[in-house]
Amino acid sequence: MAEITQESYQAAVDWVLSFADYERLSRSAVVFDLVRMEALLDRLGDPHVAARSVHVAGTKGKGSTSAMIASVLAAAGYRTGLYTSPHLLTIRERIQFDGQPISEEDFTSVVRSIKPDVEALNQLGRYGELTTFEILTAMAFVYFRQNGADFQVMEVGLGGRLDATNVVEPEVCAITPISLDHTEVLGNTIAQIAGEKAGIVKPNTIVISAPQPPEAAAVIEEACRERGSRLITVGKDIAWYRGRFSDSEQSFRFKGVRSEYDLSIPLVGEHQIDNAAVAVGCLEVLAATRPDISRAIPEGLSQVCWPGRLQVLHRDPLFVVDGAHNAYSVRKLGEALKHYFRFEHLILLVGVSGDKNVAGIGAEASRIASRVIVTRSRHPRAADAHVLAAEFSKHGCVPEIAEDTPSAAALAFAGAKAPDLICATGSLFIVSEAMEYFSAQHADRSRPFSRSDQVGI
Repeated sequence: MAEITQESYQAAVDWVLSFADYERLSRSAVVFDLVRMEALLDRLGDPHVAARSVHVAGTKGKGSTSAMIASVLAAAGYRTGLYTSPHLLTIRERIQFDGQPISEEDFTSVVRSIKPDVEALNQLGRYGELTTFEILTAMAFVYFRQNGADFQVMEVGLGGRLDATNVVEPEVCAITPISLDHTEVLGNTIAQIAGEKAGIVKPNTIVISAPQPPEAAAVIEEACRERGSRLITVGKDIAWYRGRFSDSEQSFRFKGVRSEYDLSIPLVGEHQIDNAAVAVGCLEVLAATRPDISRAIPEGLSQVCWPGRLQVLHRDPLFVVDGAHNAYSVRKLGEALKHYFRFEHLILLVGVSGDKNVAGIGAEASRIASRVIVTRSRHPRAADAHVLAAEFSKHGCVPEIAEDTPSAAALAFAGAKAPDLICATGSLFIVSEAMEYFSAQHADRSRPFSRSDQVGI
């Protein structure tokens, strides 16, 4: 392994990725346990307690919700860290400070600072080897402490109870919509999965929950009762009312526990208003002792940047990307496309990870598309395109097969007419590759990203 020096950013990335990575490997190969994480943080001087924390779990929307919370806190003038996963184009997107990804120089510097402690802990061999996600999480805490963060908004990576982020003592917790996903680790029922998500609820905290299936809601309610925590639920204790919308933004009125707001977000889909309502619910909790946060909510939400979610990259024909990656989210995607966009035929470009409910995704996607092109991303866990095609065929849909995302995108454009809509979906890995393709092929006709730092690994 190359020595990690001030100039060797790529060596730093390679080192981080050299450990067990449950995003790239079978999750059965990873032992989930907080003991390793706690031991590492102890060696690093407990950087996770240096800033006030907001903790966000859920199956869908937790990244969007986290980004909204962080955007408002930064608009209010607080130094704000944001930790999310996975990334679209660069691993540096996962660790952001005041809206900007960690720089290559700082990424390398943080790796150099924690590397001796990681290697010493691994050499002891008491708890098993640290994982890539655990190391990245520790890096986020260290970086936020170095920058004097007032707040850190932490998105759960997987589940909640045993996730590496679940070392924080949050001022407020959020749980976004729960559906079947990662069943090989989290359980085969909504109730089991909700139990893992509700593992982030700490005693005597406030929890903001999105609308949930009844079985998930019951589990969350019980967890809050057991731990003496107050539960505030969107649709019950707080509410929103739709306003105007386009295919690039939407407005709504939010009625919360403390106040009412007229708000807009540069993200579309009814699910994003639910996410925004959860975010504002969390912000109201923080604003109870910090009124400046309330005043910053409209500005912060209007400026949120969260690429790859119902994002338009091209017009005539429309080319939209969205990271829907399970049956529930594909169904919601279909509803959003019909509501927010005008088109004649829907062409779906689909690729999924092999550990997903391929049958469910195929069933939902075949209902909404006029034409389907299946493909496989470069990701090691990507499902074979022929397996995906077989699932679509069970529902009377005969998809076209492309060997990779660029080929699929080119095939979609070749057969599309100006009034049609092409949507690349199935995973954020497909979204990322579609963005790369589009940026290279159509750079003169679009601006896929609104942040300047979106290139590189």
